[in-house]
Amino acid sequence: MILKSLAVVVIVIAAVLLFAATRPNTFRIERSATIDAAPDKVFPLIDDFHQWNRWAPQDREDSSLVRTFSGAESGSGAISDWQGNGQSGSGRMTIVESRPSSLVTVQAAWARPMNTVNINRFVLEPAGTSTKVTWSMEGSNLYMMKVMGVFVNMDRMMGKHFEDGLRNLKEVAEK
Repeated sequence: MILKSLAVVVIVIAAVLLFAATRPNTFRIERSATIDAAPDKVFPLIDDFHQWNRWAPQDREDSSLVRTFSGAESGSGAISDWQGNGQSGSGRMTIVESRPSSLVTVQAAWARPMNTVNINRFVLEPAGTSTKVTWSMEGSNLYMMKVMGVFVNMDRMMGKHFEDGLRNLKEVAEK
């Protein structure tokens, strides 16, 4: 009886691991929000890492998070290293592309909880007197993330993070 139970457990685990291996090798998450402020008011909040503590969800949710800054003050070449105890983990963000009032591309190199590199893009589009901000992230879908994805909807989980960040950004920009 114990051997049969153990065999069933092994088969289920193997099935989950095999199914996870069939998942896509890359991922992309995207959310948008309309902010009642001009792009030139929204842009500096994204293009300057010193402003992220005002709106970025990880800065608000992880009280242990500490940021250090180097490189350019803002825009291309600006760097923010972060270290936190919660889900924020640790790593380095670098602004790799900055087009005033229209685009900020950030490379996020995670050291913890897993070693990976993702690209975040913030696209700002004028919408009358408002700005449509689209935040997307893409990267390699590491095997551990594929396994987690069998049990957790990663788009929904990370999408909530983006929605919270865009809501915070909206709140700060509209003041």
